[in-house]
Amino acid sequence: MRAVVVHAANDLRVEEVPDPECRPDQVLVAMEWGGICGSDTAYWKSGISGTAVLKDPLILGHEVAGHVVEVGSRVSGVETGQRVTVHPATLVGNHTVPDETAGRTNLWPEVRYFGSAAFQPHEPGGFSSLRAVGPEQLRPLPDGVSTKDGALAEPFGVAIHAVRRAGDVSGRTVLVNGCGPIGALAVAAAKAEGAARIYAADLSENALQVARAMGADSLIPLAAGESLPVDVEVAIEASGAARALGGVTSAVRRGGVLVQVGNLPAGEVAAELGNIVTREIDYRGSYRFVDEITDAITLMDSGVDVSPLMTHSFALDDAQEAFAVAANPNSGSSKVMLRLT
Repeated sequence: MRAVVVHAANDLRVEEVPDPECRPDQVLVAMEWGGICGSDTAYWKSGISGTAVLKDPLILGHEVAGHVVEVGSRVSGVETGQRVTVHPATLVGNHTVPDETAGRTNLWPEVRYFGSAAFQPHEPGGFSSLRAVGPEQLRPLPDGVSTKDGALAEPFGVAIHAVRRAGDVSGRTVLVNGCGPIGALAVAAAKAEGAARIYAADLSENALQVARAMGADSLIPLAAGESLPVDVEVAIEASGAARALGGVTSAVRRGGVLVQVGNLPAGEVAAELGNIVTREIDYRGSYRFVDEITDAITLMDSGVDVSPLMTHSFALDDAQEAFAVAANPNSGSSKVMLRLT
């Protein structure tokens, strides 16, 4: 089968790899669409994503959808032809966790994730013709959700989780700082959760227009010198730029909530954080999701349109060009999609 494989920094190939075996307790999915994430481009550009370091060739991709082509003999309730997206996480090991995090599976001590080099051996991703998965990872797609849209259920789940980390946002003012794909989806999530007013801030005009299409009420073009709003009740920081934190904390009202979903650089960073103390701001991290991928599918089926996010589409054999577009801040891209069939 064909797959998108990163071998080292700046070494991305589309190549033939062996077809996966479908074990009796697994399901084989023919992948149709995949969305390129920042972690995918990070592995390609540097061989590192967060704290995960590439040591062996790795099939990339964790935002994927397709249809079932084979069902293992010990699997029930799944049919061939069924259209699905995939929860990319698998919990590993028997660990004792505190009661307060028992249901937060995204915080499990060891999680193998599609397209991740965090553990040895690396966990292959889904940018390939076929992928064998556990049936518990499948999320069926209703008739109203295409596999192209379904591939975005994973990042939408990340955004929903981030918004819910702030608590109940209904009737509240929300600032989303950074309107890349996760930020734009956080706008849609906040809208769906009943936020009264959503401000979207970014340096890129293209990103702001995507955020408007996803439901933002007010756009803040930072490159034009516009200032962030004052006294918002909730801020979702999705840029991952440490230098932005000073301005964002100044925008949050006293006693407000700031959720950090944008990945900050590994190691030490310089940031202005004094307002967290003097304004008594709750600064909360947000990491992946639990099962909000299922909620994302429900929202898409009920009418949340994620198509404005998908600015570019490429064939699998053109993956190198697709990655170049996704990694170029001047390309005008938001979510770059790969046709995997």
